[in-house]
Amino acid sequence: MKTVYNFSAGPAVLPKSVLEKAQSELVNYENSGMSVMELSHRSSLFETIIENAETLLRELMNIPDNYKVLFLQGGASMQFTMVPLNLAQNKKALYVNTGSWAKKAISEAKKIKNVDVQVIASSEDKNFTYIPEISKEDIPQDAAYVHITTNNTIEGTTIYNLPDTGEVPLVADMSSNILSIDYNVADFGLIYAGAQKNIGPAGLTVVIVRDDLIGQADVLSAMLDYDIHAKNGSMYNTPPTYSIYMAKLVFEWIKEQGGVSQMEKQNKEKAAILYDEIDSSTLFSSPVNPKDRSINNIPFITGRDDLDKKFNQEALVAGFQNLKGHRSVGGMRASLYNAFPKAGVLALVDLMKKFEAENGGTK
Repeated sequence: MKTVYNFSAGPAVLPKSVLEKAQSELVNYENSGMSVMELSHRSSLFETIIENAETLLRELMNIPDNYKVLFLQGGASMQFTMVPLNLAQNKKALYVNTGSWAKKAISEAKKIKNVDVQVIASSEDKNFTYIPEISKEDIPQDAAYVHITTNNTIEGTTIYNLPDTGEVPLVADMSSNILSIDYNVADFGLIYAGAQKNIGPAGLTVVIVRDDLIGQADVLSAMLDYDIHAKNGSMYNTPPTYSIYMAKLVFEWIKEQGGVSQMEKQNKEKAAILYDEIDSSTLFSSPVNPKDRSINNIPFITGRDDLDKKFNQEALVAGFQNLKGHRSVGGMRASLYNAFPKAGVLALVDLMKKFEAENGGTK
């Protein structure tokens, strides 16, 4: 069987050992005679799963005791509404516009009529190829929060140095680099992330929120209220049970690998291999400001649409899946999440060298 490398931006590659563990327990979990997919969320077996998942995540991210961990549904996109509903009614909500997902978060927040949405920094002027400067002087200290997207999956930029927001809580969409870069949770008021990149399969969203930020507003729906979910241990309604189980297995795997700091080290090493090839190439180039380059999502181009198309076709034949870049950027995009193997990056570099030799350079 041909080796397949999955460069998908999400749902993304999962650790093979995790998939094998899930496979072995698929039809009979803990000798219960039932699959995890069949377990009642009120059963002792599932209660142990969700409790262990939270304990592991708290350990991996060093989450302080005064933060709630919520396992929710609706994807990170649901959080575009939940965050302002819970934190910013009748207040200012400040946003940093660094790409497609930040734009969507801004758009959804603006639909809430009693939230004053303000964009305090943007990189849209250069097609989101850099991270804009965020000055403390531009942050009204009476604002409810400052919202950032720590990693821009489509554009390939990352916020490594967090802005100084003073007393204003920092809210982060961390969907594509949670558990991949070792951020300090205490620097944030709220973190949210869709699971389908570094945590597990689609269907689960993780929210990590400081206690004092919840229960302060009347929220339109119980399903959109952090306080209700927190008081019910993420089981106000039936949670995404199998996705939580898979997340627990991934958390165990990350712990076995040495934790988040080791994940960050490995991801930097993988990204450096690809960036070194891009930078030394006379054909391929990166559209992103070097200091803001993501280690998780790496877009690159040849500068010619016909060559980009040809490379993507040859990559598919070679077993490289989902390498085609997002339509708004074009070219190619290699998503190198925690579970993506170094061997896949080396194989991609070999293909790039071969392609360049055969097609010449344009720089």
